[in-house]
Amino acid sequence: MSHAPVYIEIDGRPAADPELIATLQSAYGHFTAMQVRHGGVRGLGLHLDRLDGASRELFGTGVDKDHVRALMRQALRAAGRAEAAVRVYMYEGTAMVTVREPFAFDDAPQALKSVPYQRPAAHLKHLGGFGQTYHREAVRREGFDEALLTAPDGTVSEGAVTNIAFWDGASVRWPDAPALHGVTMALLEPLLGSVRGPVTLADVPSFRAAFVTNSRGIAPVSRIDETVLPGDERLMARVREAYASVEWETL
Repeated sequence: MSHAPVYIEIDGRPAADPELIATLQSAYGHFTAMQVRHGGVRGLGLHLDRLDGASRELFGTGVDKDHVRALMRQALRAAGRAEAAVRVYMYEGTAMVTVREPFAFDDAPQALKSVPYQRPAAHLKHLGGFGQTYHREAVRREGFDEALLTAPDGTVSEGAVTNIAFWDGASVRWPDAPALHGVTMALLEPLLGSVRGPVTLADVPSFRAAFVTNSRGIAPVSRIDETVLPGDERLMARVREAYASVEWETL
C-alpha cells in the first residue's frame, strides 16, 4: 500500500524537502556533541565509536566513520569556522551536522539541584531529552546552574547535560549508576586513577569537592542543594592538567 508524501509548511511556506524534515522530526535517533579547535577534537575516536555503537543498537547497522568525518569537515568549511561547537545527529539513513559558536565552561563554580529523574536508556546520547531539559530549565529559574538527576532512593546518576565526579580527599569517584559515560569523563577517568562507586544524596556532605564534565570542559561544583562543598584547588589543578594533556585528533 502506497502512502501519500508528507506535506509540511514552515512559517506559512512549503518546506523545501518535506521528507527530510519529517525524518528530522523523529525523536528516534542519537547524537554526539564536541568542540572543534583548529580542525581538531579531543576524543574524536570516542565520538565516532559512540555514533557507531548507538547506530548499531538503534538501527542495526553502524556508521562509516570516514564519511562522518568528511561531513563534519564539509560543514565547518561551509560555515567558515576553524573553531566551533559541532553536533552530529544520526537518524536511520540520515546524518545531520550542526555548527555553532564554540562553547566552554567559564570555570565558575556550579550550583546543582537534585531532581528525581533518570533518563531512559541512559547509556545512549539519544534524542527526545524533554525530561532532562525540563528539569534543567526549572532549576535554572531557581538560581541553580544544572540539574542533578537521581533515582527515587536518592542515588546520584548524572547531571542533565554533564557527568559528575566526587572527591573525598583520597580518590575521585564517579557514580556507578545508569548514566551516559561522556567523552570527557572517558578521557579523564584513566588519567585521574579514579574509581566508580555508588553515591547518594546522603553521601554528599562527606565529600570535599566535586566537579562536572561535558563537551564544554570541566567546572567545579560549589554546592548541591543546600550542601556547600569546600572545594579543592589542588584537585581542580590536577583535573585541568590531565584534560590539557589530551591530544587533539585531526578531523
